[in-house]
Amino acid sequence: MTDSPEDQLATYHSRRELAVVQPTGNLALVNTQWVSSEQSIWGVPGTWAPAEGGLSVTAAASDDIVVDGVLVDGTTLVRGKDAAEPSTVVFSDTVSGFVIAGDDGQYALRVWDSNSEAIQEFGGIDIFDYNPEWVITGTFTENPEGTTLGFEQLKSDGKTKEHVIPGEIRFSKDGVDYNLAAFKAGRALQLVFADATNGESTYSVGRFLFLAPNPDGTITLDFNRAVLPPCAFSYNFNCPLPPKQNRFGVPIEAGEKNVLKKDGSLLHG
Repeated sequence: MTDSPEDQLATYHSRRELAVVQPTGNLALVNTQWVSSEQSIWGVPGTWAPAEGGLSVTAAASDDIVVDGVLVDGTTLVRGKDAAEPSTVVFSDTVSGFVIAGDDGQYALRVWDSNSEAIQEFGGIDIFDYNPEWVITGTFTENPEGTTLGFEQLKSDGKTKEHVIPGEIRFSKDGVDYNLAAFKAGRALQLVFADATNGESTYSVGRFLFLAPNPDGTITLDFNRAVLPPCAFSYNFNCPLPPKQNRFGVPIEAGEKNVLKKDGSLLHG
């Protein structure tokens, strides 16, 4: 017997709530700090500096920084996530880190705390009840190879980042035609969208929906699986913003709404 759509959504939702409190889940990120010169980084020991392929860290053995399983006593390279074998950093039983690469060649240290204040305060992710009206079948038409679209990011001061757009997603609902742009995210497509609920019953910045085209040229958009972006959980993420064609003038009352504290108030109110 197949579970009902409501039961499937409940399972999906419980897995989402479990994922965000993992040691490198969204709620565990406590700092993202870009390093352009020799400097300290908030919340962790050591002196950090730009280096070929990542960051260097200089520390004494008493600082208890472990990079790739080796205690740092001197200066060590911390390879970025763009390396074939990225480095891992451990600061304590609960605090860890890794280095991310920016588009401009700079690197940043991301610091994760599995016992962060946000994890301690987390009460749950508020969601809409299952809404069959927002399970939509559209068409997916491949774009010419190399088609891109510039996406602004939350902290980019109006600058855009080009993302590859593999194809056009089209559908009609309530007499309105939509042509959406989703970019590649691993093996899936990532739709970054906004709608009339944002800032009212849902997170103000927008939401994400992950999709995969069907072999017959259709694509299913189940907005009940719409999720909050990482920046709804931690201010230390820099999320893409919905482009103009992905901004719905109607409310999409399906999917995740907001991150809540244990007392039911907004985690980021």
